[in-house]
Amino acid sequence: MFGRTFSYSAARERGGREYVVNRTSCSAFAAVAGVILVLFGCGDQHPTAPTSVAPTAQLDRIGASTSDTALTPELVRALAAQRGIGRLASAPYVRPALVQLGQALMFDRILSGNHDVSCATCHMAAYATGDGRSLSIGAGGVGLGPSRTHPQGIFIPRNAPPLFDLSQLRHMFWDGRVELVGHNQFHTPAGVQLTPAMTRVLEFGAISAQPMFPVTARAEMRGQTGNELTKIPDDNYAAIWAALMKRLGEIPEYRRMFEQAYPGQRFEKMNFAYASNAIAGFLVSKLTLNNSPWDQFLAGRDRALTPQQLDGARSFLTLKCSLCHTGPTFSDDQFHDVAVAQIGPGEGNGANGRDDFGRMNVTGDPADQYRFRTTPLRNVEVTGPYGHDGAIITLRDFINHYSQSDVKLQTYDPSQLEPDLRGALLNNTTGVLAQRDTLLNGVVLTPQLVDNLVAYMTALTDPRARNLSRLVPKKVPSGLRVEQ
Repeated sequence: MFGRTFSYSAARERGGREYVVNRTSCSAFAAVAGVILVLFGCGDQHPTAPTSVAPTAQLDRIGASTSDTALTPELVRALAAQRGIGRLASAPYVRPALVQLGQALMFDRILSGNHDVSCATCHMAAYATGDGRSLSIGAGGVGLGPSRTHPQGIFIPRNAPPLFDLSQLRHMFWDGRVELVGHNQFHTPAGVQLTPAMTRVLEFGAISAQPMFPVTARAEMRGQTGNELTKIPDDNYAAIWAALMKRLGEIPEYRRMFEQAYPGQRFEKMNFAYASNAIAGFLVSKLTLNNSPWDQFLAGRDRALTPQQLDGARSFLTLKCSLCHTGPTFSDDQFHDVAVAQIGPGEGNGANGRDDFGRMNVTGDPADQYRFRTTPLRNVEVTGPYGHDGAIITLRDFINHYSQSDVKLQTYDPSQLEPDLRGALLNNTTGVLAQRDTLLNGVVLTPQLVDNLVAYMTALTDPRARNLSRLVPKKVPSGLRVEQ
């Protein structure tokens, strides 16, 4: 349904500078060169990165005080403020009846063509709203989680990302094909089929529109054959949505829940946007988590971070990481090529149809080839595998990927993947490297620096994200089996 990545930047390095990080540079480079990067690291390819930069005098003070002996909580908070990385706002109020409806729809297989999957099949509570697989298996699959298989070997082309904090973003999916462009205005694959009568219902931004599309995809939820939804042409979104509402309307409990969630409205007048918005309301209410050690630290609790996490935070904020992973969600909500190996069935691109051109599939711009959305980093510790196709299994390996990423791509070892994906490596390395973000040039990370960055990433985990079993309902109105 969504997307996940850990990218540094699409920005262009000026003057061909190379920056090599070693043990001593954890302080000096973070203090001086890191500040220089803040000032000069962004180029024309990164137009939406934060433009508010601290005055030169302030930067000089930060740089002058950043050393191994002067690393203080106050300094790290100042760096975070400089990069626009503040506390995440609390979840907005969502009326309880809407949350209850959204929870039921999230876990109910009634929304799949053959009643065999729900949204929660790929976004499981047991796997921090992922499924533990590199590439998910949707309709027609057998089993759950990492052991799930498909008799015909059908995979969803991209990784199932986590569902935390999505109301903060205006782009949904790895390629941003659902985009909020104004108040209740969206760019989506459905075009005019997503009518103003529908968009007026969508209360929470892009996340409210996003659930309208996995239900239309054959590999994800609609299925290949065997149900009334599969007989509808792929591009007739309106008919698929209408058929799903007909299903829901045949269940008295759902009619009651819809009318309670939207007081004063009759079910007969509702369209599928009401269902999609309810799922979003549930996600916004329950998965906006802002009590990580990092949030506690920003609130003034100095000891919320360990010394290693504090050092990792300083490195993250002064190196190139925070140029793309910025803001309260740690995402610029933009698209970058970070040279992750491509696996899976692809998106129908290239000569053999097995390539995935990423954002270019939406914009048509060749400059967007192999670019994917920067994911938020909150709770990243518990949400692997990583990359738009889950090609890298551990957080440590994914951070280390950015050290000489061109070499890492060319020496990628598919043995880390699930057995059913090890032969699915795409032969597109040349194209991916041609589009690789130039800010990655010259990045070398020492093992110690990687250790510190990993430690900092663990500080972004809200304790509530470690066990989401509380979100799973005991039953759903259809009576179908609930994913645990």
